[in-house]
Amino acid sequence: MKKLFAPSLIIVATAISMFSCKKNESVPSTNNNTSQDGKVMADFKANHGPQFENFTIDASAGAVITSSKGIKYTFPAGAFVTSAGAAVTGNVTVSVKEINSAADMLLSDKPTLTRDGRMLVSYGEIFVQAVQNNNQLALKKDSGVKVQIPARPNANGQQLKEVPIWDGDSTITTTLSGYDYLNTAVTISFQTAVRRGIVWDQLSSNYSFFNSGNGSLDFKLDSLAQWRNCDAILSTSGTKTTVLGYFNNHYNQATTQDYSGEQPTMLFFKPRNQNTLIKLYDIILNATGNHQGFYSYQASMPIGMEGTFLAMSTENGKFYADMKDVTIAAPVGTNNYTTLSFDPVEVSESAMVNLILQLNNK
Repeated sequence: MKKLFAPSLIIVATAISMFSCKKNESVPSTNNNTSQDGKVMADFKANHGPQFENFTIDASAGAVITSSKGIKYTFPAGAFVTSAGAAVTGNVTVSVKEINSAADMLLSDKPTLTRDGRMLVSYGEIFVQAVQNNNQLALKKDSGVKVQIPARPNANGQQLKEVPIWDGDSTITTTLSGYDYLNTAVTISFQTAVRRGIVWDQLSSNYSFFNSGNGSLDFKLDSLAQWRNCDAILSTSGTKTTVLGYFNNHYNQATTQDYSGEQPTMLFFKPRNQNTLIKLYDIILNATGNHQGFYSYQASMPIGMEGTFLAMSTENGKFYADMKDVTIAAPVGTNNYTTLSFDPVEVSESAMVNLILQLNNK
């Protein structure tokens, strides 16, 4: 059983247990508690975020495909098998979804934070699936499928020679134990979305390596229908603090009621000049007035780090936002936390998209 969350405060009910499972992007998560404004925010992100690109290839012959973002996938002949392990021949539809910028991360709800709260610098997140006759396919063992992501220097202008590959979970299974109408003990399980968007765990046996011949980071694709992320740990030094983000207005109260799906109010942070996005998803409890909002992992935000916060909210179907360039300040006095306040104002849908896209250049 994986430990799902590692926030500073975890609320536990004795009748409920949670564990991770892999989410197929073609199947939406079940969530009956999402507010109407939460649905507005979810639809907004889905409409403006990265979409699947589809390719038809001959499984018997293999193929090389290149996405619109320049990521190349090489499928050898005979790479696919059915769920029962039988070899696949004939035409196969390969679908890829790719995330390579902070805006894409936000709109896809795939921020770059490890399970234990460390920041990641992303060189590309991918989701690959293959279907034949509406049946999901898998890769045979040691299929030799290769992914080549265009390499780019880090913030210091250095070209990394190897970058770890990360596995992403975006769904949890919640198990509710109780009694039915005959007073018989029963357990009901249902899937729902990870509140932080996704949880990244490093695959110890998989790395990408710099290919100087074509300027790419190359790695073997080990599985289909699971997120894979070519990311490096963001090196930070010095003292760290906890950041509390307060909303002075337009904090949607439905956010505090929705622990499993899309939140109508959200807060993101992008470190300056890094292809990194952090979602502050833990809700400040027992908040009053303008202290409603979110907090980061405890002692995880480097004091002195420059970056940009984007506060987003939906209320009554309208969009509100506040973008703020900041330097993470040291706590005041004996406090063990740093505070920031946000004043979201009404923006149009197109203006909200433009604010999100601005993160790519921050």
